[in-house]
Amino acid sequence: MKIEDNLETFNSLLKRRGFIWGPSPEIYGGLAGFYSYGPAGMALKNNILTLFRRELRYFGFGEVECPTIMPEIVWVASGHLERFIDPVIRCEKCSTLYRADKFLQEELPDQMIEGLSFQEMEKLIQNNNLICPKCNTPLSKIEEYNLMLKTQVGNNVTAYLRPETATTTYLLFNRLDQDARRQYPIKVYQYGKAYRNEISPRQGVLRMRAFDQFELQMFIGKKQEMVFEDYEENKKKILPLLDWKLQEKKIDRPQIISLEKAIVQKILKKPAYAYCLYIAYYLTKILGIPEEVIRYRQHSINERAHYADDAWDLEINTKQFGWVEICGVHDRTNYDLKRHSEFSNQNFEVSLSFDSEIKEIPQVLEIAFGIDRIIYSLLETNYNVEEGRIILKLAPNLAPNTVAVFPLVKNKKNIRALALKIHRNLLENRISSFYDVAGSIGKRYRRQDEIGTNYCITIDYESIEDNAVTLRDRDTMKQERVNIKELVDILKM
Repeated sequence: MKIEDNLETFNSLLKRRGFIWGPSPEIYGGLAGFYSYGPAGMALKNNILTLFRRELRYFGFGEVECPTIMPEIVWVASGHLERFIDPVIRCEKCSTLYRADKFLQEELPDQMIEGLSFQEMEKLIQNNNLICPKCNTPLSKIEEYNLMLKTQVGNNVTAYLRPETATTTYLLFNRLDQDARRQYPIKVYQYGKAYRNEISPRQGVLRMRAFDQFELQMFIGKKQEMVFEDYEENKKKILPLLDWKLQEKKIDRPQIISLEKAIVQKILKKPAYAYCLYIAYYLTKILGIPEEVIRYRQHSINERAHYADDAWDLEINTKQFGWVEICGVHDRTNYDLKRHSEFSNQNFEVSLSFDSEIKEIPQVLEIAFGIDRIIYSLLETNYNVEEGRIILKLAPNLAPNTVAVFPLVKNKKNIRALALKIHRNLLENRISSFYDVAGSIGKRYRRQDEIGTNYCITIDYESIEDNAVTLRDRDTMKQERVNIKELVDILKM
């Protein structure tokens, strides 16, 4: 099967099996940048969130939740109203709007576009005689386009929907400092909706106007960044790092290197930041995304945000869209807390050592996951077609169903009653079970393979006599006879 045919089947699967639907609302033609998750998609998302929350408890992170709408002053202080902009170009004839950097990446794939100024991008457009792809007309000069979504609250109070969850977390700093009893680093995360008024969103759930973020923040002192206990425990961990100097040499294969060596070779500057890279990589790997399609790509100096001391994107190499960023790890310095301290007239200076009178505004290290991008990447990298059989090779703790239960024939009351009893017992033991009587056994197997169900149980005529069922493995298709009393223990392994 050709890759194109494979991808077409995959894209069809996402809709057909209830993972992702849209653009939404479909019945009205859809609005670009908005998608809905079906039952399988929501089950997968919730399983990912459960896994992340469990693991982050181990790493010492607590969860917060903040409003998705904030008054204008918040976004003035954060710099979003001033700097959260995209460069756009408009066709002078058909008025089609293009994001300039993405347009240039498509038209000039061999050029390095990241980090270029407006003037440099305009020069590339002119020198290469680039015109509107729709109507072959010259393009206007590059303009600024703010991505913030504006609204009114109460008696015409101007407010904005948050474009990321991080800022709302920073606003809690005084409360977090008090709650943690001034013990640093303070580790928190927030999951929730963010909104960006994208110019022309494409690539499905990879670029949406309403999307889910899972962002971790670590508030830490400058000295602590350099002498950090959690790093010492993990400094031998190996990561795939593609630094900006390698990229300048047109190298796209990362170094496989330990955190310790990366610090010694000055690829990374701060042990605490290196530890953050490890956490994001660990959370990605335990999802079951293959190592060979994961890399870290460092932002060049020109590409970094003005406040960032360092920034790396964790990327997945997808068949459909190439390298896709699913997580950004940013050294934000003390920019955010300093700005909000100034605009709110709050004092965010704290003593970060019990034996020191020196006070400072803490540094912020951030790990920002895009959950929708994770879901797409996980589905695509675990999608397989084997001898005409579509399989999603999801881990048992992530698949929408852990197991499916089938009575061999639906019109035999005793077989059906036993099948329902087994199904309900699995549910009572908190095992995600799906009951299905529609179609042949073969078709029922195939339906479960397509959504990643690891095991199928078939109850047949012999089950009434021997209290045993047929347990079928998704990946090997091996079938074995298992005593009904053993099912819960086997499936919980």
